[in-house]
Amino acid sequence: MIEALPSRGVPAEQVLTELKALRDKDLPTHGGRLFAYVYDPAVAGLDDLAMSAYALSAHVNGLDPTAFPSLLATENALVAAAARVLGAGPRTSAPEVVGSVTSGGTESLILAVKAARDARPGIEHPRMVLPVTAHPAFFKAAHYLQVQADGVPVDGQTFQADPEAIARAITPDTVLVVCSAPSYAHGVVDPVTEIAAIALRHNIRCHVDACFGGWALPFLKRLGVDLPAFDFSVPGVTSMSVDLHKYAYCPKGVSVLLHRDAELRKPQFFAFADWPGYTMINPVISSTRSGGPIAAAFATLRHIGDEGYLKLAGQTRDAVQGLAKAVSDVDGLRLLAPAETTVVCFTSDDPRLDLFVLADELSSRGWHTQPQLPYAAMPASIHLTVTAAVAPQVPAFGPALAEAVEAARAHGPVRLPDELLAMAAALTPDQLTPDLVAGLAETFGLTGEAGAGGRMAEVNTILAAAPPRLRERMLIEFVSLLQRPAFS
Repeated sequence: MIEALPSRGVPAEQVLTELKALRDKDLPTHGGRLFAYVYDPAVAGLDDLAMSAYALSAHVNGLDPTAFPSLLATENALVAAAARVLGAGPRTSAPEVVGSVTSGGTESLILAVKAARDARPGIEHPRMVLPVTAHPAFFKAAHYLQVQADGVPVDGQTFQADPEAIARAITPDTVLVVCSAPSYAHGVVDPVTEIAAIALRHNIRCHVDACFGGWALPFLKRLGVDLPAFDFSVPGVTSMSVDLHKYAYCPKGVSVLLHRDAELRKPQFFAFADWPGYTMINPVISSTRSGGPIAAAFATLRHIGDEGYLKLAGQTRDAVQGLAKAVSDVDGLRLLAPAETTVVCFTSDDPRLDLFVLADELSSRGWHTQPQLPYAAMPASIHLTVTAAVAPQVPAFGPALAEAVEAARAHGPVRLPDELLAMAAALTPDQLTPDLVAGLAETFGLTGEAGAGGRMAEVNTILAAAPPRLRERMLIEFVSLLQRPAFS
């Protein structure tokens, strides 16, 4: 066990050696073989530039922008860049777009919900309408802010939000309508034009969540990819979010929340003066904010530039097309949704081919994917988030996938004891004890420093058998089990 607070200080070189040893156990953040969590453009020297910029402003505090004008300047520059990429500017219908830099997509979405809620103080029980494919951060916002989230089904073939279903779900208490560009699970762009028009008719705010792939979509459109309108060029879109630590390839965590005008943004702020200290004024959730991530993002955008992002989008498009072809060429696999953005999502119609086993087989060969559990009528699937760094890896992926499929068929589907599956389906969340989860974690080798780094097919099979509320409780107990400090 490494102590964070030893009795005597440790030399700097030893501390870095220890951290590097810990990092060796992580999944690879570079190299184009991890299809989730990280975004790698494979641009030489970019990491060093970003980290140098980060260090320059790491101790700058965003609590008071007047004290640190460098932070104010770089933040405004990032907001202007995001607004321009997402359809704002003097020659568009949204020339006055304003925004804020946040720590990530979840914070951006929480603030978008807060602004919509607080703009309608006369509504005692506010609600928002969103497709079931919307990011869970909206439901987190609903939980935190006491806003009822009304999830509506999506089209069973396209996985796009259904405008008619959204229109039917709107009530006099609805303060916000949500759509995705694109959705995370399937990489699908919702029909923003139709949904925003519905919101406009009802005088309701419409937020477009472009956190995931929104930075890439405008560049893909410039390259000729046929994508529907989704940005501030669409009447009725009142706010948008885009994560710069995704396809802008900035270090984590930097996101931008944009509003069509300053009046729409005002309810996002929090101010408090009724105490003897300084008057608190926060545009975002955090008070103290390090300038490091903002400076790193500024340096990244400046270094890559518009032409650079266009080139990276082209590499991503080529990688998506190559991976999609590799999937389609394998008997028993099929694309679940068209691979038109930055996602390849596929499933299997072969009962002998267990997708959870396939994910393990790919992982054992150095390809780390993201299995997705079945939901409603949607089958289990494998999700690939594709970045520019994946492009050189595409020729090797096809043979590896074919080999992994054959190995998965030879292994066969996961067969868990009937009583275990019955328990997973019948238990209520309140019946799930920490000891029971600890026993399951030990059974499947998920305890210790390795965490969940081993084969996961059995675990995913159990989770797939459990109702959503029970699944949530299982994972809460499991993460609680992992996040326990050891005291010497």
